[in-house]
Amino acid sequence: MDLLKKLFKGDRIVWIIFMLFCLISIIEVFSASSTLTFKSGDHWRPITSHISLIMAGTIIVFFTHLMPCRWFKRFNMLLPISWGLLLAVLVIGAMTNGAKRWIDLGVFQFQPSEVAKMALIISVATTLAKFQQEDGADKKAFKYILISTGITVMLIISENLSTAALLCATVFVMMFIGRVPMKQLGKLAGAAILFIVIALSAIKFIPDQAWDAVGLHRFTTWKSRLDNHFNQAQVPAAKFDIDNDAQVAHANIAIATSNIIGKGPGNSVQRDFLSQAFSDFIYAIIIEELGLVGGAFVALLYIVLLLRIGKIARGCDEPYYALLVIGIGILLSIQAMFNMLVAVGIIPVTGQPLPLISKGGTSILINSVYIGIILSISRHVYDLQAKEEEEKAAEEARLHDAAVSILKNAALELAEKDPKDKDENFN
Repeated sequence: MDLLKKLFKGDRIVWIIFMLFCLISIIEVFSASSTLTFKSGDHWRPITSHISLIMAGTIIVFFTHLMPCRWFKRFNMLLPISWGLLLAVLVIGAMTNGAKRWIDLGVFQFQPSEVAKMALIISVATTLAKFQQEDGADKKAFKYILISTGITVMLIISENLSTAALLCATVFVMMFIGRVPMKQLGKLAGAAILFIVIALSAIKFIPDQAWDAVGLHRFTTWKSRLDNHFNQAQVPAAKFDIDNDAQVAHANIAIATSNIIGKGPGNSVQRDFLSQAFSDFIYAIIIEELGLVGGAFVALLYIVLLLRIGKIARGCDEPYYALLVIGIGILLSIQAMFNMLVAVGIIPVTGQPLPLISKGGTSILINSVYIGIILSISRHVYDLQAKEEEEKAAEEARLHDAAVSILKNAALELAEKDPKDKDENFN
């Protein structure tokens, strides 16, 4: 037990949550990989590769959580590197599911946007911490964050709108927590709302041919998803075409046919009809197999993780550590929310995987780095608390010794005085 405490430091609850995510991921990805099994012809290949990634992620968590958290300040160099990778993916990226998001390295595919997400969070945390003043963040912080976020988002948005939206939401919340002036945030919110209205209008009314002509083919996909999601027309069951929007339809069936406790692990039916059952729609498979209880439990894990991150942030002695761990927590929480809302049909399809559960090499490894950073900062916080407790105990011991010494001296003085009083009384 003592050895485990020495090896696995940091917040124990975060460790437990991470291990639970790994367990759920292995079980559900194994169950949801029927399409991959069919394509590969190997029943064990999809799950063995996934388990290998989980093990690699666990190793990354272990070594990252042992790093002194001051080292993370050096990760700012990742932002310009991620910009170069995002430019590279636009030029030489592999087309998968109608989008250029991956760089094919032969052995595996690499998704630069995952690195960009981490790099931007680190950069924003650094900027906010650097420009902190007594009355809030300096106005310069807003400008620098806007520039770095704008460049990152512009390089991502054409091929991955949901990731761009995720980053914008995360950075906005970080600026709010980082005490950026409300006047600047209000102007930014207004500009964002205006941009969204204009963008949605353009997607809605500009013909698909025009988007294809300028190379913005993803705009037609977004239009289709928005039209399908907001189409409230009642279609008779006899005329309903399930193949028209198969992903959403089968996800809804998976949830609708579940019950309180689900069909049991490995008993999903809709996994055979969902091409992304192991990734974008894995939450629907979780609900189908584990029921509403299982779905609620997974959602609860993300909530508890966010609460633990908040507790860790409150104990930080430097603004940078607090802002960094909060940024990671917000990013993971919003991404998980996106995936869950898509699975239950509340928002249009985004293509966001469920953090720490969905299959995906780059996502698993980067999310593991996130958990490692959280644990490293929590270890730093606990070391600070232990040092404060030691200093408090030492101070209490010093005061106790001083009190004992005073009492002893007082007793000696009384003992010396008492014989003299007796002699005087005798005389």
